[in-house]
Amino acid sequence: MSPHPAAMLAFLDSLGGSELIVILVVVLIFFGGEKMPEFARGLGKAIREFKKAAGDVEQEFKRAIDEAPEKPALPPYKPAAPQAAPAAEPAPPPRFGDAPPGAGAPPGDHGIDA
Repeated sequence: MSPHPAAMLAFLDSLGGSELIVILVVVLIFFGGEKMPEFARGLGKAIREFKKAAGDVEQEFKRAIDEAPEKPALPPYKPAAPQAAPAAEPAPPPRFGDAPPGAGAPPGDHGIDA
């Protein structure tokens, strides 16, 4: 997979004027003066395509934001009216010595066979 054009040109941000001049001189030495206009045209086309693609992406984001459906408003919250529960008499607290609730075994039967 080939890298994105933006990734290929990202290193140009850190280059200064003197570095670019040195690079152009080296390219001129290697390729000669005949290939320089073709190289410059290709570089110009690449930059133009990059700017066009960036503009298209920006327009797509703006259109997506404009077309996004708004969420319907929720109805206002109304708490439910409290319902009256039937009044039940509270159970008396257990007393010391009472059998626990649900203990149906007669006193003295501990479940151990002798």
